[in-house]
This record gives sequence, C-alpha cells and structure tokens, in this order.
Amino acid sequence: MSVVAEKADLSLKYTAHYNEVKEGLLEDSADILNAPRNQAFRDFVSQGIPTRKFENYKYTNLQPAFIPEYSFMHRREPVEVDLNNAFRCDVPQLDTHLAYIFNGWFYDRGSQVGNLPEGVILESIEKIAHEKPELLAKYATLAKTGDDPLVALNTAFAKDGYFLYVPKNTVLEKPIQLINFLQAEKDAFVTQRNFIYVEEGANVQVISCDHTLNLNTYLNNSVTEIFVGPNASFEFYTLQNQHNSTTNLNSVFISQSRDSKATTHYATLHGGLIRNNLKYILDGENAEANLFGMAFIDRKQHVDNFTQVVHAKPHCQSNQFYKNVLDDEATGAFAGRIHVVRDAQKTNAFQRNNNLLLTDKATMQTKPQLIIDADDVKCSHGATVGQIDEEALFYLRARGIEESKARLMMMNAFAYEVVQRINIEPLRNRINELVDKRLKGEVARCHDCAYNCDC
Repeated sequence: MSVVAEKADLSLKYTAHYNEVKEGLLEDSADILNAPRNQAFRDFVSQGIPTRKFENYKYTNLQPAFIPEYSFMHRREPVEVDLNNAFRCDVPQLDTHLAYIFNGWFYDRGSQVGNLPEGVILESIEKIAHEKPELLAKYATLAKTGDDPLVALNTAFAKDGYFLYVPKNTVLEKPIQLINFLQAEKDAFVTQRNFIYVEEGANVQVISCDHTLNLNTYLNNSVTEIFVGPNASFEFYTLQNQHNSTTNLNSVFISQSRDSKATTHYATLHGGLIRNNLKYILDGENAEANLFGMAFIDRKQHVDNFTQVVHAKPHCQSNQFYKNVLDDEATGAFAGRIHVVRDAQKTNAFQRNNNLLLTDKATMQTKPQLIIDADDVKCSHGATVGQIDEEALFYLRARGIEESKARLMMMNAFAYEVVQRINIEPLRNRINELVDKRLKGEVARCHDCAYNCDC
C-alpha cells in the first residue's frame, strides 16, 4: 500500500460511487428502504471511513480494506454454482429450515423453507419491502446511521438480505439456518441488510454461517436489526469461516422487550479481518441478554469484538463471556461496554474476556467498560491476557502426556467453557470438532467443503 493511498481520503471514492449509482438504487428499491438512504449517505460523508482516531475503532485499522478497486454487488446475479453441492459443511444430525444468501442477496433456489410453521416468514428483504412494507416499519430505527459510518454506508447501499418474522406465541421446533456465500469473478464489495422480528411469546433459534467459495478479495458490510417481543426467546449463532482475503464487517442490533431472553454466540474459526459490532438495548423490565463469543486465529488474521449493552429498564440481567486463542502474528481486540442508565435499578451485569496467546508475536487488546448511572446495581467486569500455564503443562507431561498433546488438551479446556454454552447439541458437537481441528492446525476450512477456502 503506497503512502499516497494511506493518506488519501478513501471516503471520496465511495462518495463518487454512491452519486454514480444513487438513481438506480432509488428506482429499484421500495420506499421503506429508500427513506433513510440519502441521510445515511450524508452521515457517512460527515464521518468517513473509520480510522484509529475513532474511539470505537482504535484497535482496528480498516483503511487497507477499503483501498482495493471492488466491483459492487448492487444487482441480483445468476448463481453459477450448485449451492447444495458447493456447501457440504453440514452439521451431522442437525435438522433445520435452510436458506441461502449469495453476495448479500437472498436466493429461493435450494432453500428449504416451505414447511415453516403458519405465519412464519423467511424471505428476501427486498421482496418484503415491496409487498409487505408494514412489517418493516421499524427499519433503520435501531441501526443509527449517525453513530457509525459502517452502518451509514450499509444503509445508503442496502438492497437485499434476509427477512425473518415469527408471529405471536409461535415456537419453531427446528432452527433457521442461513448460509452466507461470497463468490464473484472480481474482488467484490458486498452490502447485506437483514431484519428479524420475533413477536410476543415466540421462540426461535437462528444459525448463520459465513463462507467464501473462491480466493478473490471481499469486503462484506452487513447490518442486522433484531426486535425481540415480550416474553419471547431468541438465540442467534454465528459461525465465521472465511479465507484470509476477506474483510467481514458485521453489525447486529437487538432490542428486547419485557421478560424476553436473547442470546448471541459468535464462533470465529477463520477470517482475514473480522469486526463484530453488537449492541443490545434491554428496553423492558426483567429482560435477559447473553453475549458469548470465541475466536481461534493465526497467521496475520485480526478479530475485533465490540459489544454494547444498554440497561434501559430496571430488573434486567446481562452476561458477556468472550474467549480468544491467538497464534503466530494474529491480533485481536475486545471492547465490552455496559451502560446502566438512570433509574435502571436492580440491574445485574457481568462481563468477562479471557485470551490465550500461543506466541510472543500474537497480541491482544482488551478494554472492559462500565458506565453506571443508577445506584442499586450489581456489575462486574474482568479481562485476562496470557500464555499457557507452564506449571500445568509440566503437570500433564509428568504424567506421560507428550507436550503437543498436553498443549492441545489445555487449549481445548480453555475453549470448552464457551463452546458448552451452545444449546443446540448437534451444532455444539460440530463446533467442538472444528475447534479441535483448528487448534491442531489441521484445517483453516471445513474439511468437507467442495472449495479450498484456505489461502
């Protein structure tokens, strides 16, 4: 990367592109998607692409990711691969409602969503915006374009993604599984916009899997807004397994009503640069939020988990627990923010981040934060960064276990606590298997993929 490119205001390139395609974006999209588009673009221009000078991005340098000359995926393109054959990283014994998203666009072909319970909708957000815009009445109300330039850029370019609606008191016996593929003939910039609405008393589990099908360079900017109604239960599992030339910018916003329970669980097994933005708003009494995550990275990969939990009402509880294993020259960051607003009394909020560095060149930045404006609360946070305990390693070796196996046992034990919080047993077993292979260095991709995702 040249010095000139480093110093250039990269946002000018994206400003020019938006002005070039704006008319087409507005003509092709429904009013509900167009309404915030121009303001979002103005918010992006005023903020620019995040640099390390942005407090919320101080540990992640996004500038290089925006330099390549990408082709933009503004239109639905024919899928040139058989998705059912290209993706064979299945989870044994996992029975799901399956849907595909290809370069940010929802595809019916190959999807298996026809037997969903009555009233449940899993569809293209573009189609819903045209046919049932009333279901998107809260679109762009959680993801504030003035707060984050990545969200602003997504909202300005948003065309499609998935839409999930679960009506009142509906319980899905099988999880929803969303397979997000990236494949293009040239380096590609992908914008994906998703929306989930879980009504009162409903119960649903969602599994999202991110994969690349060839070795081109990708920048994927995804935003998901999730509304969890009163007394509803929602679980969201994300499996990230993309090659080293991929930048995955993933922003998820969740609003919870009274007596609801929402859980997110991120498993990062491979990826070039990954930034997970996650914001919860506990907007009803007795709501419970659980945020779990784990990352296993090596080479020069980078993963940054940025979480925010806003306790906006009394008698709510949140738990954050993230673990990372970093090898080679990998870098990582975790910033967890808990904000207890005034009058949100009887709050229980806990946060923990533990990190294991396998080499002297691996680095980790961790920044737990508490902002407490109420006086009757229980809040705690903690973080650790260290290497394998040599005394414990010696203990295992003294009992006849060779060093490589002893190290693997200790790393698996380190990861176990987070893996076991996955409530879907077949998925938990599969991730246990993938984590074991990842720690052994055997795979940087699922061993059953038809495409070699490692670069």
